[in-house]
Amino acid sequence: MKTKTQINSHISAIGRKKESTAIISLIPVSEATTQLIFEINGQKAEQYFQQNFTYLTQISLPLRKIKLEKKYKIIAKVRGGGLTGQADSIKLGIARALCKLDSVNFRPTLKFEGLLKRDARVKERRKYGLKKARKASQYSKR
Repeated sequence: MKTKTQINSHISAIGRKKESTAIISLIPVSEATTQLIFEINGQKAEQYFQQNFTYLTQISLPLRKIKLEKKYKIIAKVRGGGLTGQADSIKLGIARALCKLDSVNFRPTLKFEGLLKRDARVKERRKYGLKKARKASQYSKR
């Protein structure tokens, strides 16, 4: 029985980091097409990440490790957080989508590289009586 992701011929996955969430779609591309490979919120990845080479190499890392760079078009919808958190959430989403594609061959490689780890650190909530999560006003003896 085919799942919904296989019928539509695209694989989707979700990646999260800090406050950002990325919904990733991997769409197979033929060799002849020279379209954009990464599309983030309707823009080219270079335009979205403001030509920052660090973010661009980071989001393409899972594809480079498995040597599928030109095989798939990646469409990402990202919300929340800053550019660093968004780049990490896109990277995790791509790695998860590749695991859905071929779990037996791709998962050990991605897991060894640490690309399937979810960084669960989030901002700590503010407590009453304090200025921030842990910052208190200066102690006054008199």
